[in-house]
Amino acid sequence: MVARSFFTLCLAAVAAAHGDHDHDQDPIAGPLQALWYNTLPGDGGTQADSVFSGISTFGRLPYLPCLNHRGINYDIAFIGAPFDTGTSYRPGARFGPSGIRQGSRRLNLYGGYNVPLDTNPFNSWAKVIDCGDIPVTSYDNTFALHQIEEGHFSILSRAPKTDATKKGPSLLGKTLPRVITLGGDHTITLPLLRSINRAYGPVSVIHFDSHLDTWRPKVFGGSPSEVASVNHGTYFYHAAQEGLLRNDSNIHAGIRTTLSGPSDYENDGYCGFEIVEAREIDTIGTDGIIKRIRDRVGTSNPVYLSLDIDTLDPAFAPATGTPETGGWSTRELRTILRGLDGINLIAADIVEVAPAYDTNAEHTTMAAADSLYEIMSIMVKRGPLSVMDGEKKEDL
Repeated sequence: MVARSFFTLCLAAVAAAHGDHDHDQDPIAGPLQALWYNTLPGDGGTQADSVFSGISTFGRLPYLPCLNHRGINYDIAFIGAPFDTGTSYRPGARFGPSGIRQGSRRLNLYGGYNVPLDTNPFNSWAKVIDCGDIPVTSYDNTFALHQIEEGHFSILSRAPKTDATKKGPSLLGKTLPRVITLGGDHTITLPLLRSINRAYGPVSVIHFDSHLDTWRPKVFGGSPSEVASVNHGTYFYHAAQEGLLRNDSNIHAGIRTTLSGPSDYENDGYCGFEIVEAREIDTIGTDGIIKRIRDRVGTSNPVYLSLDIDTLDPAFAPATGTPETGGWSTRELRTILRGLDGINLIAADIVEVAPAYDTNAEHTTMAAADSLYEIMSIMVKRGPLSVMDGEKKEDL
């Protein structure tokens, strides 16, 4: 009995000592901590996973649920719009946001420095994050486009991390963050431009595509209903009708589609666009195309860039909704995008990436991610939107 009582007292003493120990001693770091966190080359920072593992965000950027928390700020935000019920041929672009993120995993494998543009968009003045996806219904196109507009405007209309108190080109004279949207079929550009219009008014548009997308609804789709009249071939027609486009300062690049007739080009002109056809690269080269774009939109006005992955030839990007042969190579497109350095890009989208039709080597999603890398680099190099034309970030 004495022995049992003594044993009970010993257990109580051990338990008490252990409890005191928990309160008094700081947790000890686990062994081999350096094995779990890797320092990236140069100025790239640290990461816990290899580039081929972990949760996928664009370029392995930090993920923050921006739509759930108004207090999150940033200078450039990526947001997905998984919508594809406005397409006329191949569906599947609702999986574009996740596919593009998969294709972007190795963007900062070596630190992320962009050699031709002499900038590192992953390590700069800008806070860049991935905000995830806008919740989009697949059952009601009208409501889905409303969701996209409101979700985008929620991300666009916040104070940025940098220069939040300085004047900018928005309608209220404020500096706003930039937003890059991962589509989604090209119909999403209409609600995105509606969101942009609320913040900036009419803007100039650079439109990379193999198709005009300014077709009148009765020509493209037959317009059997008001809902059907808004699709991935008519959204720029509606944008022009709604006054979302800045007059005579918009341009298509990469066009090579068939037409219903010459009147399609006439209607396109009424919508405010100039056209650079894909085949012109054989005569004026990439430098000539860059000059045409820059001369059209200028460097001071707010510019929106919309990139349809079918700008590329299907040899380089087969996974898209309406592929057209005779397009540009990935190298040519990236050269042209880099030539837009200095243009005042306020926002951008990439659309029509449908990963189900891709190769096992992920050609299309990698091309999409690499194109956005160039666009993001241009935005970072230009500086925050408080920087007016002719100024440099280091001058402020």
